[in-house]
Amino acid sequence: MAALVPLAFLLAFFAWPVWTLIGRGFVSNDGGIAMDAVGSILGSARTLRIVRTTLTLAVLGTTASVLLGIPGAYVLYVCRFPGRALARALVTVPFVLPTVVVGVAFLAVLGPHGPLGFLGLSQSLTAIVLALVFFNYAIVVRTVGGLWSRLDPRATQAARALGASPRRAFLTVTLPALAPAIASAAILVFLFCASAFGVVMVMGGVRYGTIETEIWYQTTQLLDLPAASALSVVQLVVVAASLLAASAAQGRSERALRLRGDASGEHAWSWRRDWGPTVVTGLVVLGLLALPMITLVIRSLRDATGWTLDHYRALGTTVGRALPVPVWTAIRNSLIVALEATVLALVLGTLVSLVVSRRPRAALGRRALRLLDSVFMLPLGVSAVTVGFGFLITLNRPPLDLRSSIVLIPIAQAVVALPLVVRSILPVLRAIDPRQREVAATLGASPARVLWSVDGPFLLRGMGIGAGFAMATSLGEFGATSFLARLDRPTLPVVIFKLVGRPGEANFGAALAASVVLAVLTAVVMLVAEFVRPPAAGQL
Repeated sequence: MAALVPLAFLLAFFAWPVWTLIGRGFVSNDGGIAMDAVGSILGSARTLRIVRTTLTLAVLGTTASVLLGIPGAYVLYVCRFPGRALARALVTVPFVLPTVVVGVAFLAVLGPHGPLGFLGLSQSLTAIVLALVFFNYAIVVRTVGGLWSRLDPRATQAARALGASPRRAFLTVTLPALAPAIASAAILVFLFCASAFGVVMVMGGVRYGTIETEIWYQTTQLLDLPAASALSVVQLVVVAASLLAASAAQGRSERALRLRGDASGEHAWSWRRDWGPTVVTGLVVLGLLALPMITLVIRSLRDATGWTLDHYRALGTTVGRALPVPVWTAIRNSLIVALEATVLALVLGTLVSLVVSRRPRAALGRRALRLLDSVFMLPLGVSAVTVGFGFLITLNRPPLDLRSSIVLIPIAQAVVALPLVVRSILPVLRAIDPRQREVAATLGASPARVLWSVDGPFLLRGMGIGAGFAMATSLGEFGATSFLARLDRPTLPVVIFKLVGRPGEANFGAALAASVVLAVLTAVVMLVAEFVRPPAAGQL
């Protein structure tokens, strides 16, 4: 029964809007099936170019993230050194930073007046790939590192004892053992890169459109539903294939972990042995992760005349009437909406996690729970743009007429955040030994008492990290919100995007200052959540 409410929510606010949007594009004006129009859209040169650009960005972003993330996984999860927990937390923060903020930060670094402006990479394919790696580096580090730290080191030690060099032992013993985790991380990164929206919108300009940005363009600018629907189908095919592959890779990873038990492969850090991965990780952290954010802060404090706080003072205004409301009003709107979305996602995610974490003896029951788990992961890969526009064309009439309701945006953001909440709470509940529940029930505890006394302490800590992910995700959500935000109630990411799109130093300076504020908010939320994360929730 606990799963019925989340299922009803997902059906009403995810499946129905997405299905309606896709279905409407395949229906002609006379009620027939418009397959000819859809076929011409999918076969057009523009669509082929957009699909090619999307796949190119996804492949390059995934490859770079994996190659750079594996050394980071080794340093941050296999090597022990003072401050490792803080380093892990800081590496995680970029994953939840708002996409618009990251786009503005990279523009500040690579733009004409940035420290790397001489490279001429502004609004280039390379710049977008670097931004994608900025986001997804933590996925590889945490997913691969979580498995690596649990590998039994005796296999590698045996290879070394038989005369294998450190490189050969890594390639023949460690790397094959890590293959399931690397594959799982790579598939998730590919999925996130293929569905990137805010970064491409800010940094790609008109040259590098992707499926995600083209759906937005066709729906908001051209009102071409057949084109948007056809592109949504292409994206759903990519998403479905990625999720199936990720599920299979995750299953192999879990089986590998069970085979190796709880043996720890960690060791004390040594410069002589670990200098290579340490140098690579240091360059990535300082050059790719820290430099854009440091530059963002510095540029927000400067104008043509030198150091100034004018950009931050402008947050209390409409920035020369460029905005309908002051920026601080948008900040307040973002906080309120994010809190509402977090509460909703947390309640629904907790119910789902409590159900899916159970371990029924019957094979049919186990398969049903795995299916339920997969269903609630679907919003993770479906375009937020598709969800947002689906809201507009479905929730505009009875029985769910929410066009003028203030709950429309929190609901959309809760849909986006729900999978992350489930993924945060579920590992914690699965770590509970089921014999504890059985003993409590045998001693006469009611189901409610078992839930409170056995699951409760673990659940509260898992809800802490889940709330952090939901809050940070909602604060920076831009895809669905760009459709649904009203002129008098914009959120901060929407305001930043508007300021970046307007010419003038004052507008860009205000966008920089607003981006710093939003980055600080999300970073604080995520750092607090990271430090309350229980050991059982070690992976993303």
